[in-house]
Amino acid sequence: MAEFYRKKKKVCQMCAGKEVDYKDVETIKRYISNEKGKILPRRITGACAKHQRHIANEVKKARFMALIPFTK
Repeated sequence: MAEFYRKKKKVCQMCAGKEVDYKDVETIKRYISNEKGKILPRRITGACAKHQRHIANEVKKARFMALIPFTK
């Protein structure tokens, strides 16, 4: 008989106290895909809805300031 395990729910990093800033390129790169440079969805990043919107805005600012490319 197969046993099923519940996945541990991801905790939003920003609710836990970590900040995301557009000037911190290494942190921003964790929230974009490697292939095309798209912003990763909430189910992958583990961010809550409020902070996912914040992440998206910070990524867009970093792209506009030419800190990260729009596409790879």
